[in-house]
Amino acid sequence: MNKQILHIAIPSIISNITVPLCAMVDTIIVGHLGDAAYIGAIAVGGLLFNMTYWLFSFLRMGTGGLTAQAYGANNTVSAQNILLRSLIVALSVSSLLLLFQSAILHIAFHFIDATIDVQTNASFYFNILIWGAPAVLCLYSFIGWFLGMQNARIPMVIAIVQNIVNIIASSILVFCMHLKVEGVAMGTLIAQYTGLLLALTIGCYKYHWHKTIIVWKNIFRKTDFIQFFKVNRDIFSRTLYIILVTTYFTSFGSSQGEGILATNTLLMQFFIIFSYFMDGFAYAGEAISGKCYGEKNVKQFSKLTSRLFIWGIGIATLFTLLYSMLGKTFLHILTNEQSVIAQASHYLFFVCLIPIVSFSAFLFDGLFIGTTSTREMLNSMRIASLTFFAIILIFSKGNCILWTAFLTYLGMRGLMQFLLFKSVKKKFNI
Repeated sequence: MNKQILHIAIPSIISNITVPLCAMVDTIIVGHLGDAAYIGAIAVGGLLFNMTYWLFSFLRMGTGGLTAQAYGANNTVSAQNILLRSLIVALSVSSLLLLFQSAILHIAFHFIDATIDVQTNASFYFNILIWGAPAVLCLYSFIGWFLGMQNARIPMVIAIVQNIVNIIASSILVFCMHLKVEGVAMGTLIAQYTGLLLALTIGCYKYHWHKTIIVWKNIFRKTDFIQFFKVNRDIFSRTLYIILVTTYFTSFGSSQGEGILATNTLLMQFFIIFSYFMDGFAYAGEAISGKCYGEKNVKQFSKLTSRLFIWGIGIATLFTLLYSMLGKTFLHILTNEQSVIAQASHYLFFVCLIPIVSFSAFLFDGLFIGTTSTREMLNSMRIASLTFFAIILIFSKGNCILWTAFLTYLGMRGLMQFLLFKSVKKKFNI
């Protein structure tokens, strides 16, 4: 079982680590153009796409859970039909994003306070990169499907190739063709469609998609589509709660001044880095638990759960020790602003608690998604989010209270999922 877990977790961790590289490369490139407005434009544009695409991450999670179950049941036709349904939804959503792109940009700038130069360049960036929506959303479907088929190496290869293409294409377009922000956007766009083409190519080679006979009436079967939308509706709603919490976190820091905003931004990097590792094991839990569910093998599911939590406790303990001993060192790596480092140091205690408090929520997410227990997962998130905002409303709105509320929110997610976990096991008897 440990071998199965690591077979999916390690490539997934590598894939997760490559995710911020794309944005980092874009920032580094425009950072050498001699105008701060370019950096601001990439930051604003990146925020718009991150928030938009995050809402549709259900395409990866829902597809992965359902595919893993079909894989466990040894139903290849069903697995391929799930992919096609997911791609149909991905293309439909991306068509709507393209249709309403002007409205999206207008609404975004209503809430984002930016200078005219930043808005102008961010508009250039957005208007080019929005055409990558079909590639990005279809890739969500493909990556979820590959994970459901117990293959994490293909998403890892796609992520690495995308980053290499992005670096090369963006550098050529900016420094050789002098296209500035437009060049960065076009380079990223090229990388996105390269990833999509690679997914199609590998899928055809390994899974013989080109030989598949598609029975469209089965793809559009009402009961299957209803199940697909029920699962993804719950995941979509759950994502909205996450966005509410994270948006408030950023908004609070902004309202308290640049010092608190910078402090919280730096401290959140500790959580993000830890999440890259835990998400890898969550993906393993998602893929393998879905397979166990498809096989109706509750014994293997129980074994998976215990092994996952052994790994989770180990990793959480390791990160707690690292953050306790090297927290200030990491802050110095992130910034050279001594006032921000001094302020952030006061909150390192909260950072050290993040791994122990939150690791179970990541692992339960994977187990719940794999068994498509999405309603239970949504209910857990709903209670955790309401607890977060209740603490904010009841107590004074200081930064210590904010971090206390955030840690409580993370812990409550895991606790509620633990309490609801019995209902997941009962599903195996159906």
